[in-house]
Amino acid sequence: MRIRFQKHAVEGRSQLLDKLYADHLAKVSDPTTEVEIHTLPPLLYSTELPEDLVGFGTIGLLFADYFARTAVAAERDGCAAWISGAGQDPGLVAARVRATIPVVGYGDATWQTARQERHRLGLIGFIPHLVEPITDNIAAAGAALASYQLIDDGATVISRALAGDFEPFVRAYTVAAERAATAGAQWLVPAEGIPNELLVHLEIQELCGLPVIDPGGLAIKTAEHLVGLRALGITAKATTGYWHRRPSPDLLAHIEQILEFRA
Repeated sequence: MRIRFQKHAVEGRSQLLDKLYADHLAKVSDPTTEVEIHTLPPLLYSTELPEDLVGFGTIGLLFADYFARTAVAAERDGCAAWISGAGQDPGLVAARVRATIPVVGYGDATWQTARQERHRLGLIGFIPHLVEPITDNIAAAGAALASYQLIDDGATVISRALAGDFEPFVRAYTVAAERAATAGAQWLVPAEGIPNELLVHLEIQELCGLPVIDPGGLAIKTAEHLVGLRALGITAKATTGYWHRRPSPDLLAHIEQILEFRA
């Protein structure tokens, strides 16, 4: 099967990060699964990291619309599933309405699993602006959040790690893990995709006696599982009701063409 993994970053800004994503997703996926990693358009931002863009709901809605459109494109291109590969899961809700293939979120896969297993979450992040949307998503999923810790000088720490200087990154996440453990967390979860790739690369699966969860890997395995369930006829996409009833392909193409924004 083919799975489209939609990243919230631009390819080529960090050769190490590009390699970490490719190696990690290939390792956790089944041998018969091809994970296609897609990124944001290169002209969207010129910095190494997009953290300056994610603090605005207005821009977040634009990201969500773009991500949802990539889910539609993935289905039309023959992909079996689509993943929103960012901590705040941009476009996840809209993608589940607009596409008929399984749609999975980097964050949502973890929140749903934590809720089912009754584990209290300890989030560790480096982007302060994402605390609000991610916390809202956790609450909407019905999962228990024990702690949301932010590392100090996060962007600098992450940039140094992407340059190969991992020690400040490990130290910062260990300190944050200690605070999360004290607050009653049972699972440690990297709030964003970039530190998740660094933790996987460094083979850090435990901090301060708590397991470190791999949301990226969990999203891949969840997508494979959902595709498998549909292939066996165990589950199916609903086709009735307002959010699931499908218009004809010709009508949908017509509406999309007419409503395409032109400046």
